[in-house]
Amino acid sequence: MATLRFKAIDEISRREPMKAKLSDERISSIFGADVFDREKMRHYIPKDAYDSMCRAIDEGNRIDRKTANQIALGMKTWATERGATHYSHWFQPLNDSTAEKHDAFFEPLIGGGSFETFRGELLIQQEPDASSFPTGGLRNTFEARGYSAWDPSSPAFIIDKTLCIPTIFIAYTGEALDFKTPLLKSLQAVENAAVDVAQLFDKDVAEVSVTLGWEQEYFLVDEALFLARPDLMQTGRTLMGHIAAKDQQLEDHYFGAIPQRVLEFMKDFEEQAYRLGIPLKTRHNEVAPNQYECAPMFEEANIAVDHNTLLMNVMRRVAMRHKLRVLFHEKPFTGVNGSGKHCNWSLMTDTGVNLLAPGKTPKNNMQFLTFFVSAIKAAHDYGLLFMASIASESNSHRLGAHEAPPAVMSVFTGSTLSSMLDSLEERVTNKKMSPDEKTDIKLDIGKIPEILLDNTDRNRTSPFAFTGNRFEFRATGSSGNCAAPLIAINTAVAEELVQFKKGVDKLIDQGVKKDEAILQMIRNYIIASKKIRFEGNGYSSEWLEEAAGRGLESIGSVTEAFKATLRPEFASLFNRHGVFSEAELRARYEINNEILVKKIQIESRVLADLATNHIVPTAIKYQNVLIQNVQGLKDILPDQYRELAAEEIRTITKIAGHVKAIREDVHAMVEARKKYNNVTDVVERAEGYSQAVRPYLDTIRYHIDHLERIVDDQLWPLPKYREMMTIN
Repeated sequence: MATLRFKAIDEISRREPMKAKLSDERISSIFGADVFDREKMRHYIPKDAYDSMCRAIDEGNRIDRKTANQIALGMKTWATERGATHYSHWFQPLNDSTAEKHDAFFEPLIGGGSFETFRGELLIQQEPDASSFPTGGLRNTFEARGYSAWDPSSPAFIIDKTLCIPTIFIAYTGEALDFKTPLLKSLQAVENAAVDVAQLFDKDVAEVSVTLGWEQEYFLVDEALFLARPDLMQTGRTLMGHIAAKDQQLEDHYFGAIPQRVLEFMKDFEEQAYRLGIPLKTRHNEVAPNQYECAPMFEEANIAVDHNTLLMNVMRRVAMRHKLRVLFHEKPFTGVNGSGKHCNWSLMTDTGVNLLAPGKTPKNNMQFLTFFVSAIKAAHDYGLLFMASIASESNSHRLGAHEAPPAVMSVFTGSTLSSMLDSLEERVTNKKMSPDEKTDIKLDIGKIPEILLDNTDRNRTSPFAFTGNRFEFRATGSSGNCAAPLIAINTAVAEELVQFKKGVDKLIDQGVKKDEAILQMIRNYIIASKKIRFEGNGYSSEWLEEAAGRGLESIGSVTEAFKATLRPEFASLFNRHGVFSEAELRARYEINNEILVKKIQIESRVLADLATNHIVPTAIKYQNVLIQNVQGLKDILPDQYRELAAEEIRTITKIAGHVKAIREDVHAMVEARKKYNNVTDVVERAEGYSQAVRPYLDTIRYHIDHLERIVDDQLWPLPKYREMMTIN
């Protein structure tokens, strides 16, 4: 095994850096080249079919069979002209991955020969096997039927000569088995509510869309070292490894010069992204060694989610061409920052107005304040749901540390804007205001753009921070699907907007003028959500104490977070807006617990194997070397050997202690695993794995990491942090 380690290092030292084979064309000339967008539809499908397709995208209209056949023919013609040989429904099952089954375009002819075909019914709906995907009890294993159904609002694309068609994935009985279905429902819910409220200010608003700008963090590791680490290969993170002497403490990696080999990888995957219509804008070094980030321009949320999941697949494939491996695990290395996926959320009208961006007039800023305080109140009333939406076994390694938002929700607005909200709370009253009072208030509201100009600093410790024209949800894990938090945020904001509109209408019915009614509702929301606003350090222990004093709930464990999603108030919220049924919520609850069990189970098995078959034998081998050295000193210098070999004897004792502890903990961990494997209830099994199995991962690691510092480097079987966290 040690030979493998040094062979891996030797391979790296001899490797010629790969240059990305990039086209000389401008980004604008290749952007969207592999996407069947509206421009290409206009050329490949008849005008009436094109118009129907546009109405389906913009208004959600159904597409009839004749039109579907015309679209399918045009899509197939375009795809085959670009070299595509297969097509696939591309969907996002509940396992934080994507799924696709490829079918060839060709069909054989009776008597010989063949032809290419792609019919409308194949475009609109297919029947993939649902039994092998997570279902949470919605389907029995022997009941395999599930449906994938075309999502026209997300354009088809070509990758690796396969036409991929974004779809939803549902059970035979109609329940959602994916992320996209509830996301689309939540987007519709928030659009309906936002349009009603936006029309209080502008009757021309007919549509409101959620926009998302995600920031994807990731680590890179040399492929040879990756393949020499079974824990990285099978779990996505290092289950052992002492921190390097130099990691991120000098703060010299963040925004530093990008290593040439990494830059070639970035240029390569960026070109593929541009061809797929993914508008990547930013790339840079992140805080930890070997950690990087990419981020696109804002897009409509459904397409942005598709683009994020698609890009993660592209990055994995491209990395292998460069003899690298991408790690999307939230905490692949201990002792340095983990990776997140910040979700920047906002609302945009079809009139081109960002509803979370202040305008130039008091009227526009009253609109801004309406949506601003509605989002804050959503975080106040449903903050626990926000945090639960991003809970996972892998993200739990990152949350709550001094690198990621804590497990309690708070909202950062900036001290100046927060002071203005306090001022509105005091000055707006439920009594009738004089014209002068209303004028003064509107004048102050008109100054919001000036206030924000120099006072929109970012609070990196806040889970939900306002950053000038959007809210940034920072708690999302790097490996997760952006749809999960968006579903919670969209539905909660939809609820607050519905209640805001009802409140304004009620006041107007009571004879209050519209502007005054809006101001009173803004004040009510400011008061109701005040305790969620926090401008300080969200990482501090003092904040956790203060948050508890304010009555804000925190999440103590992953299983608690899963359980929170079943609370009656949350179930009622989702049901009221048609996003989740009770059965779908329960299914997701069971799926999350099942995935948690399986991930801890895999990590436990991998660690037990490495500890027992690699680390312990290596430690004993070195221990025997020391014993032989002590014995030799005793034979040659019998009177002095104890003094001369004192350090060796202490080291032998330390090794023996660590080896004994590892063996005992591995045995205890395996027994705990056996115990909870026999528990039939998945929730009880997940709690058992979290409380009784997972802690051994840390205690066993503790002893292995100490052995790594003791054992001869030439004997140590696995690549070390100092080797893995450098790319040359």
